[in-house]
Amino acid sequence: MGATAAVRSLLPGLALLCAGALFAHLVAGAVDGLQPLVVAVAVGVVVGNLVGTPAPAEAGVGTHKLFLETGIVLLGAAVVVEEFIAAGPTVLALVVAAVAGGVLLAEGIARLLFRLDGETPSLLAAGASICGVSAVVAVGRVLDARGTALTFAAATILLFDAVTLVAFPLAGEWLDLSARQFGVWAGVSMFSTGPVAAAGFAHSAEAGQWATVTKLARNSLLGGVAIAYSLAYTARSATDPGVRKLWTEFPKFLLGFLLVAVIANSGVLSAAAIDSIGAVSNALFTLAFVGLGLSIRVREMRKVGAAPVGVVLIHLLVVSALALVAVRLLL
Repeated sequence: MGATAAVRSLLPGLALLCAGALFAHLVAGAVDGLQPLVVAVAVGVVVGNLVGTPAPAEAGVGTHKLFLETGIVLLGAAVVVEEFIAAGPTVLALVVAAVAGGVLLAEGIARLLFRLDGETPSLLAAGASICGVSAVVAVGRVLDARGTALTFAAATILLFDAVTLVAFPLAGEWLDLSARQFGVWAGVSMFSTGPVAAAGFAHSAEAGQWATVTKLARNSLLGGVAIAYSLAYTARSATDPGVRKLWTEFPKFLLGFLLVAVIANSGVLSAAAIDSIGAVSNALFTLAFVGLGLSIRVREMRKVGAAPVGVVLIHLLVVSALALVAVRLLL
């Protein structure tokens, strides 16, 4: 397929994303206090489950992951390093504690309480503790997990992504958390990057930035956790424990985010340029969240077994409760 044909194949899906994003902005503009990103996800869920994604649009809709990653990279321009450094050690300590403690907690719940065995507990622990489905896939590749285990682990994480996307912004308002407190709480507690960013921006722009930065800090630990799992499962594949597979799944946009943050804080960009970058980032997020909603299938989530849901539910309740106490006391 030539370059022109490839671009043409993306146009129907891109048009669908743009239409959803435009509608989201129109609705949010007509309702005081409503965030476009929340509407964007809702539009995607409704269309995806009532109508479905038309076959000609599937390729273009699939670009929502690229829009999300690019938006996150550009979001680095909005990070004020001085503010992050001021709370940095505390936030990073929360992230490390949440990831390390969360992995051990999920493994214990899955193996001891629900009697799950094989790779499934590790896949659930990675998905809930690090970066959602990306962590499930990365650790699954390292462990050569079976397709069934990967499917159910990913579906469980997606189920909770959908639930927390709605629950966390509501809880943030009810708990009267500050923007920084809510952003860090969501970034430490929720699973996948897209829903974390959406929930953060549903609260406020500042909360969205803190949520994304905190979540990216969690994402950066994926390599270390996957290597640890690889070593723990070495007996399963002594000749190739799978460490070389990590780079393929590592969230490389994290490096771009850090680079943009460094450039923005070096003083070479004007305030107007940073504002323009922020506007582009917000537009990309809106497109991405329409696509995120389109990817959520309520019918498929009903097929998830009770045990994986129980593991992740207990993990979420424990980690989010402890994180909430921590952000109230420390931030």
